[in-house]
Amino acid sequence: MRHFPPFVILVSLLVLAACSEPTPPVGQWEGTYEDAGLMIVARLQIDSAGHVRVSAPNAITDTAPLSDGDRDQLRAKLEAGLAASWPNVAPLPLEFDGHVFHKAGGVAPQLEWDKSAKRMVLIFYSGNRRSVRVPLEAVSDFGAAS
Repeated sequence: MRHFPPFVILVSLLVLAACSEPTPPVGQWEGTYEDAGLMIVARLQIDSAGHVRVSAPNAITDTAPLSDGDRDQLRAKLEAGLAASWPNVAPLPLEFDGHVFHKAGGVAPQLEWDKSAKRMVLIFYSGNRRSVRVPLEAVSDFGAAS
């Protein structure tokens, strides 16, 4: 029987580890996005099994200019709706490549994770509008970032 030098075994283990699927980050994130035509409030949770739950209620605001008070009221309404609907949000079947969460088959990036900065971004799609990147902040409890 032939014996392998310890460094060959170590290199083999490192190669195998590098080929394994990346583990998604675990945590909770929230964020908002707003421009002249769109308002989004978003919530994301990834559990230790890699299940991804995400919700991003939104409102189109380009039909008429909104006062600051109306914008605050609309944001509060979206946040309340998000909090009320959150218990019913089901996990999404997303694939994670270590940086981007995609729909099955590598289609349509949904989330971007920057491991070194510990930053999460939600990519929001709405009809014929351009996609929007919503920066998310890590939270220990939902509603704490608002």
